[in-house]
Amino acid sequence: MLIETFADLICPWCYIGKRRLARALADRPRLHVELRWQPFQLNPDMAPGGMERSAYLAAKFGGTERARQIHLVVEETAERDGLPLRLDRVRRTPNSFDAHRLVRMAARRGLGDAMADALFHAYFVDGLDIGDRDTLAGTAASLGFDFQAIKGLLATDAEAAAVASADSMARQLGLQAVPCYIFNRRYALSGAQEPASFLPLLDLAVDEQEGVTVAAD
Repeated sequence: MLIETFADLICPWCYIGKRRLARALADRPRLHVELRWQPFQLNPDMAPGGMERSAYLAAKFGGTERARQIHLVVEETAERDGLPLRLDRVRRTPNSFDAHRLVRMAARRGLGDAMADALFHAYFVDGLDIGDRDTLAGTAASLGFDFQAIKGLLATDAEAAAVASADSMARQLGLQAVPCYIFNRRYALSGAQEPASFLPLLDLAVDEQEGVTVAAD
């Protein structure tokens, strides 16, 4: 089964949703799945260097108090799901385009899903700026990639056209918020759903594809 996740690496609900999908998949161990990351930028017009976090929150939510209320809901949800989340450590809201490029680079070695996990941790737990290319190369190095090689690739336009095309496709399909999960390019499920919400679609795939092996990402 192919599951494509349209998400942004700076979206806390995408971070939570990824864990919930993993929990659902753990309940269906006989299902062979290819997990494929698809980029979606929540802030496509963000400056390349990102934006100071408090200014971003004030602009997006109309003030720090409203942002604090929203963050409290996110933090409580993450805690219930057993996910570490340290929004207090985040100092800049980055442009996530290069981070999406890095996930695609990693996917070529079968590590796209692992790279997404590493970038989520870097941003939501360590509070790192995942728009910074040194940070991105360091995150890649933690998965066994060569730091200088990745930094060199990020200095080129490698995977840039692919990321832009996928993001554009998502908008043409009508996506306005993420996460959104597409199953076998036939069925869609939006939002950071509870694990049980994924099971009917996973069970459908078991019925349709019993015994068919799909290489994991």
